[in-house]
This record gives sequence, structure tokens and C-alpha cells, in this order.
Amino acid sequence: MDLNKTVAVVTGANRGLGRHLAAGLVERGAKVYAAARNPETVDLPGVIPLRLDVTDAESITAAAQIASDVTLVVNNAGISTSAPLIGGDIDDVRREMDVNFYGPLAVTRAFAPVVENNGGGTVLNVLSVLSWFHPAALGSYASSKAAAWAMTDAVREELAPRGIAVSALHVAYMDTDMAAGVPAEQKIAPADVAAQALDGIERGLAEILADDTTRYVKGSLSSSNSE
Repeated sequence: MDLNKTVAVVTGANRGLGRHLAAGLVERGAKVYAAARNPETVDLPGVIPLRLDVTDAESITAAAQIASDVTLVVNNAGISTSAPLIGGDIDDVRREMDVNFYGPLAVTRAFAPVVENNGGGTVLNVLSVLSWFHPAALGSYASSKAAAWAMTDAVREELAPRGIAVSALHVAYMDTDMAAGVPAEQKIAPADVAAQALDGIERGLAEILADDTTRYVKGSLSSSNSE
């Protein structure tokens, strides 16, 4: 995909990785709708702020009508409540699933006809190393990302005949608010992750693994513990 000729919408673009993805797209010549629940919080030069709440169907529909020239959808918006599945608040579990699974699915469903009508393009879902590794302390988040990974694979097959590629970005710890309590040496710069993601989109990769931890965990999936 030639990002210099791309029109992109990036959810959660007002901070963190989303802001770096939007900035990187602008640097590569793309037109960018920087989507956020509160578009007034978008302060990135060169983008078009767009109201989009991934848990609000009317908001998503309205955004797809406004951004009717989009050819790249970046599902970046996400949350982590650190809720375990048994001991955690069930409302937190539902909220993570709403934002991290149903949110990108709803955005993709709304924008797929837009991308198809514009000649095809790409959907990028921002996932996690916890798509494959499921610690109990982060059970809710890991479950939502595992579900989003399955959704990404299924949607890739469904959208391929319509000229829409679907990619997944997997990453462990980034230096963002979500990982504020993680030691700095364990975190990768979000600008580096964004650059890898955009390189992967340009190359048409189905999966983009942004750090050594993620590559190790993905590689271990093929290992067998049985004797």
C-alpha cells in the first residue's frame, strides 16, 4: 500500500501510539482523520480531528459518513482496567471487551463499504502480545485481545474478496500511559512501533511483531509441551 496516496482514519489518535501513528502517516504524505471521543483533544498538526467513540454506534456511523474517502482504517483505540476474570469487577471485563473487541469490529463493519467503494485498502488492528499470552492478573485485557486476534483473522478472510487487506500489530510494553508502571528498560518507544506498523502496511504484512518479547511469544506458539 502506498501511504503517500492513502486517506486514513486512526482511532484513539489524541495520545499514545495513536498519535504517533497519525503523525507518521502525515509524514508519509497521507491524509489523516484523527479520531477521538473528544476531538478537541487532538492537537496534532496536519490532521483532521474527527469525533468517534468506538462504543457508540451513532458516532461510528457519523464518522464513516464524514470520512467517506478513507482507504486505511487503523483500529488503535483501547483500554486496560487490569481486571482479573474471576476477582475483577465484571463491569470492567465488559468494558474492555466493548472497547477492545466490539469497538474495532464495529468500526471495521462501518468503514468496510467506504474502503471498498474507494477501490480497496487496508485495516490495521492494534493488538498485543497478550493476544497469545494470558496472565491471570490481566485476564480481562488478554481475553479481549485474544478475541480481537481471532476477529482479525476471520475478517481478513471475509474482506479479501472485497479488495481489503487486514493486518494485526502485536506489541508488548510501550512507553505510554497504559504501561506507566512498567520499568523503562522493558518498554519500546511508541514512535518506533508506529514506524514498524506503517512499514508493515506498506509491505502488505498480515502480522507485524514490534519487539523481541512479542516475537518470542509468537514463536513459542508452535512449541509443544507434551512428551
